[in-house]
Amino acid sequence: MERSRKVGLIVLFVAGMAVFGYTQYASASQIQVNIAQSELLGEDGDRSRYDVILEFENPSLLLLTAGQTKFEIMADGQKIGSGQLEPFTLPPLGSAHATGTFETDSDTDKSQNIKISGTTEYDILVATIKIPFVHQPTEEQAREFIHQG
Repeated sequence: MERSRKVGLIVLFVAGMAVFGYTQYASASQIQVNIAQSELLGEDGDRSRYDVILEFENPSLLLLTAGQTKFEIMADGQKIGSGQLEPFTLPPLGSAHATGTFETDSDTDKSQNIKISGTTEYDILVATIKIPFVHQPTEEQAREFIHQG
């Protein structure tokens, strides 16, 4: 009787951890991304290079450590640039700023619908999870982000 009770407690513990893990993964997949700052570094022919700071907001209870994150910038459905963010740590129920750089084509001043998307790999305990992100700034934010007219 004692042994079956221990086994039952272990099964209950494992099931509880699985449910907790799944709910935290679902929460982590809802990470919000916002443009905090963007600064033009220079132009070279038809390319422009920028420094960028993106703010990530973590709705989960997990401490997430991100490696380098690559992202793309789309305008009107076409890729106009790409960039990379430095590694960062995202605290539970908190936010963090990630710095990086990106390059765009200089003819982006006529673009209307800007979208920033990428996938961040987060290391948690003994696993790595990949969580995609998409941010669609307002027209004003997009103009400031890629310094359009």
